[in-house]
Amino acid sequence: MEPSPTKLRLAAIREGLASQEAEALLLAGPENRRYLSGFTAGDSDAGVLFVTQERAWLLTDFRYQLWAAQEVTDFEVVVYKEGPSATLVDLLRNQPVRRLGFEAAYLTYRQYQRLSQAVAEAGLKVDWQPLEGLAEGLREVKTAAELAAIRRALELSEAVLQGIARELTPGQTERQVAWEIEKRLREAGAQGLAFPPIVAVGPNSAMPHHQPGDYPLKPGEPIIIDMGARLDGYCADITRTYILGPPDDQFRKIYRLVRQAQKEAEKGLKAGMDSLAADALARQVIAAAGYGEAFGHSLGHGVGLAVHEAPSLSPFKERSTILKADSVVTVEPGIYLTGWGGVRLENMALLHPDGAEVLNRFLEFYEW
Repeated sequence: MEPSPTKLRLAAIREGLASQEAEALLLAGPENRRYLSGFTAGDSDAGVLFVTQERAWLLTDFRYQLWAAQEVTDFEVVVYKEGPSATLVDLLRNQPVRRLGFEAAYLTYRQYQRLSQAVAEAGLKVDWQPLEGLAEGLREVKTAAELAAIRRALELSEAVLQGIARELTPGQTERQVAWEIEKRLREAGAQGLAFPPIVAVGPNSAMPHHQPGDYPLKPGEPIIIDMGARLDGYCADITRTYILGPPDDQFRKIYRLVRQAQKEAEKGLKAGMDSLAADALARQVIAAAGYGEAFGHSLGHGVGLAVHEAPSLSPFKERSTILKADSVVTVEPGIYLTGWGGVRLENMALLHPDGAEVLNRFLEFYEW
C-alpha cells in the first residue's frame, strides 16, 4: 500500500528537522498545518502541530475536535482545555527535546512568550530555535493531485472572468464589478476566494493593489481585474487589463510592452534558474523601453495552498532562490503611471527543467 501524502510529508519534514539539528518542530501556519496533517480548518488559532522524529500531534480546542477527528489520521489529536501552553508542557515532559524548532514566520511574539514562559516555569530546559522554509520548501514542489486542484481552480476562475469581461459597461463601479466576481465565483462552485478581487479603473489602476471603490468604468481608461478562486484548498491567480471603446496610442503602447515582457518571461522561465534571472527576463524588456521605474513589484510568486507562497520571482537579492521543478508561479509584469493608470497581465506557469508550461487556457489578449 502506498504511504499517505501526510506520511510522506512527515518523513520529509523530519529529514529537514534533522538537518537543522533540532529534535522537534512546532508549526502554527494554517497552510503548513493543512499541508502536513490534512486538517483543513483555515483559522489561525485552529491548532498547532508538534512533531518529533517518532510521533506527531495536532493540538486544538473543543471547537475543532470533531472536525480534526474526521480529517486527521497520521497525527494524534489532543484537545486542550487551558490553551496550548499547558498541553505542550505535558508533551515535552515525556519527549527528549532540548532543541525545539518553531516557525519564525508564523508564531507571533506573544505566542512565543506564552509558550516559552510556560515551558521554562515547568522547569524544562528547551532551546527555542527559529526556523524558516522547512514546510514552505516542500510546498513549492507540487504533486499531481495538487496540480490538478490548481488547474481546476484556474479553469473556474477563467470562466468567471470571461463572463465578467463581456459584460463590462460604462457606469459600473469598481465595487460592483468586484462583487459580481465574488458572487459568480461562489455560484460556480468555488469554496472561497483566493484573495479579495482587485478592480482598478482609470487613475486607480496605477495602484497595483487598489481596493475597489465607487469609481465608475469609463471609455478609454484602463481597467485592471485581478482575481482567483480557491478550490479544494488551492488557489488560482489571474489578471487581465481591459479598456472600453477604442484604445488611444498610450494604452496600445503600454499594453503591447507589458504583453511582450510577459511573453519573454514565459519563453525563458525554467526550473533550475535563479529567481533573480527569472525576474530579469521581463524587467529588462520594460526597462529598455524606458519604464523600468514604473515596474515596481516582482515578476511573480508561487501559488498553492496560499495565493502568495514560495518561490518569489523578485529582483531583490535577499529573496534569491533556485527555482524548483514542478513549482507553480505567476508571471505578471506591469507598468503603472501616476495620473494615467496601469496595465498588468498575469498568467500561471508550471516550471519544468526545459521550460515553463503556461497553465492558462483563457489567452485572449488585445492584438493590434
